[in-house]
This record gives sequence, C-alpha cells and structure tokens, in this order.
Amino acid sequence: MAKSVKKRKEIKRKLLHKYRLVILNESTFEEKISFKLSRLNVFVTGSLFMIGLIGLTILLIAFTPLREYIPGYSSTKLKKEATELTYKTDSLVRTLNYTNKYLNNIRMVLTGDIENNQINRDSLFEQFKLDPASVDLTPIKEDSLLRAEVALEDKYNLFERNTDKKTLILFPPITGTLSMSYDAKKKHYGVDVVAPKDTPVKAVDNGTVIFSEWTADTGYVIILEHEGGLLSVYKHNGSLAKSQGAIVRAGEVIASVGNTGEFTTGPHLHFELWDSGNPVNPLDFIDFN
Repeated sequence: MAKSVKKRKEIKRKLLHKYRLVILNESTFEEKISFKLSRLNVFVTGSLFMIGLIGLTILLIAFTPLREYIPGYSSTKLKKEATELTYKTDSLVRTLNYTNKYLNNIRMVLTGDIENNQINRDSLFEQFKLDPASVDLTPIKEDSLLRAEVALEDKYNLFERNTDKKTLILFPPITGTLSMSYDAKKKHYGVDVVAPKDTPVKAVDNGTVIFSEWTADTGYVIILEHEGGLLSVYKHNGSLAKSQGAIVRAGEVIASVGNTGEFTTGPHLHFELWDSGNPVNPLDFIDFN
C-alpha cells in the first residue's frame, strides 16, 4: 500500500515539476523568451490544441466546399443531378421501349408477319363474356322507381341527348373490282382492288404519313396513322404523292395505282387496316364498289 502511495506521489511530482523553456540568441546567448512549463501543462495544452484542430477541420468539411474533395462524399448538388439523370434515364427507357414496340408494329404491317403468341382479342373477350342465362334480370322495386323517375325527367327534357354509338366511317381509297379478300389464315391481311394504272389513291381518313418508301416485296408503300391507333396501309403503288411526316385529310390523293414490287400480280391496290397492332378486315368499314 505504501508503495502504491509513493508511486502516485512520484507521478504527481513529475507531472507538476516545473521546467523552463528558454529561447536564446545563438551569437550573444542573450535570453529572448522563456516559458515555465510542466508536463501536465504541456499535456493539457497539446490535448486542447488537437481537439481545437479536429473541431476546426470538421467545421471546414461540414460548411465549406472542401467536403466535396473527400473520397466517397457527394454534394447535394451532385445528388440532385444524379436523381434528375435517373428520372431522365427511366423516361428515355420507357420512350425507347414504346418506340421499339411501335416500330415492331410497323414492321409487322410491312411484312405481314404476326407473332404466334399474340393474344387474340376476340377470344379474350369471349372468355370473360357474361352468360345472360346465369344472371337474374328480374327488376327490383328500387330499379322500377328509378326507371320511372328517369323516364319522367326525359319526358320534359328540352335538350336532345345523343345516344347513338359513334361508328367508324372511312373514305374508300379507290373504287374497283375486288380480286382477293381478307384472309387471315392465308396471311393475307388486306384486300386487293383492281383498278386502272395511275388511278388516284386517296386517304381513308385524316392522319399523318408515318412511312412512304420503296420496298422490294410490295413496291411503293405508304402508311397513314389515324386517330385511335388505326393504321391504313397502301401497297404496290405506281408513285407516292406524300412524304413521311405529311398531314393529310380524308379523300386527299396520296399515291397512284401501280404494279410495283416482287409480289404484284398486275395494276392493283393492296389495302390493309391495322387497329392497335392487329389486322382488321377493311370490308367491315369500306365499300370499294
């Protein structure tokens, strides 16, 4: 125990023992500056200096642009720019995917190639069609009262209501003799209309020219995009009157009947209609006679 006490006293004496730091002139040995120090003072002063230096460094890093030079640290501005770039990249990817699907539809229109795994919309509708026999259609009391109230309101309604469903009416591109009808099983997704060479071919509806070029198989081809995702396709033309990007009106001349392309069988127009990437029978909408 005495040893321990003696040791503590010795450590305390060494810490508090005074030393004198003198700065002399080397030539004259004149005393310039002197300091009285102890080991404890040096330790406390050094510790405070280190703490102050660390605190100043932290403040400089936290509140000055110097923090941007620290590896692995990114500024708020850089984070904001990175977030904006991420959103832009995501938007570009979506736009690219949409464009690729759109171009794939155009490719299918030009080649007449429909993927085997494409969903048949008609069969899909049939699958979820409701059987009227399985539904109880007996009117309830509330339904009868509502019908009577609505009928009374309509009786004295001064404004005429249009309840007719809008139907698609298309302008015939040409009039002539139908030489081949629409036959999806034979991959003939349009109709062939025979007409004299150089007969004007007209747009079936208002739209935009999205394709107007020569193809080896079907000669001069022009494709119009209409409202609602409808495409009209005109193949084997003798010449094209509109270029890509042109806005056309229904009944406006866009081409002339010809006999161009490897698959042609004489002067005629091969005409197709595509609705949202699916071929439809043009005879359901147009009378070519």
